[in-house]
Amino acid sequence: MSRKITRRAIATPPGVLTAAELPRTIGEIVATRVLRRSLNKLPTGDGHGVLVIPGFLSDDFFSAPLLAHLNRLGYNAIGWSQGTNLGPGKVQVESVAELVSQFADRSGDKISIVGHSLGGIYAREIAKLVPDVVRQTITMGSPFAVEQEPSNFAGKWFRRFNPDLEQLKQTYQYAAPPPQPTSAIYTRLDGVVGWGLSVQQDGHAHCENIEVRGSHCGLIHNASVWYVLADRLSQQCGQWQPFSREGWRELVYPTAFAG
Repeated sequence: MSRKITRRAIATPPGVLTAAELPRTIGEIVATRVLRRSLNKLPTGDGHGVLVIPGFLSDDFFSAPLLAHLNRLGYNAIGWSQGTNLGPGKVQVESVAELVSQFADRSGDKISIVGHSLGGIYAREIAKLVPDVVRQTITMGSPFAVEQEPSNFAGKWFRRFNPDLEQLKQTYQYAAPPPQPTSAIYTRLDGVVGWGLSVQQDGHAHCENIEVRGSHCGLIHNASVWYVLADRLSQQCGQWQPFSREGWRELVYPTAFAG
C-alpha cells in the first residue's frame, strides 16, 4: 500500500545534519576501507558495463574508490569523463546519453547506470532516452522528485549553474521512473536534500526504494551501499528481483518507504 510523503520529508534538512556531512562522510570512507576485505568477497559480476555518474560539484575522482571496487568484482566500470558535474545547464543529458550508447556498443551488451545525487537524475533520464542499451539504474540520494530545491548551499549553487531550472523541469519528467528496473537508495539522515525527494512514488513493478544509514555525500563511499550495489548488479539481465531484507540484513537496512 502506497504512503504519502510528508512536507517534513521533502523540506531542506536540519542544519545539524548539514553541518555533520563532512565528518560523517569521512567516517563512512574510513569504515569502508576497514571493511575492504569483506567487501571484496561480495557477489562477483558478469563483466557487463557499469557507468558511474558523480553528484553535483563532484567528478570521477570522487567516484574512483567505487569504480575500483566494481572493477575488482568483475564489472567493466567507468566514470562519465565529463569533468565536474554542474548540472544539465552545463552538460546536457543528451550528450551523455550518446556516450552511454557508445559504451554499450563497445561492451557488446546492455549496461547498468549508477548515479550519486544529481548523477542519479542523469542516470534516470539517460535510461529513458536510450532504453534499449540500459539494463538497470541505481540512484544514491538523488532528488528526482524535485517538488522543491533545497534552500541551503547546494540549492543555491545549483540554481546559479542552472538558471533555466523551470524549463529543465518541463523538458525532463524527473519524477517518472525509467522503464528498466530502478533502485533508489536513500538515507533519512541526508544533510543536503530532504530524503523524501529521493524515493520513487507511483513507480512500476520493477521500482524499489532501499533505505540505508549514512550521510548524503558519503553514500558513494558507504559500505552498506556497496553491498546493495553488488547485490543489484549481480542479477542476471531479465531476472530482476527486489532487494531482500531477510536475515541479518534486517538489522542493517531499515524498512524502506513503499512508494
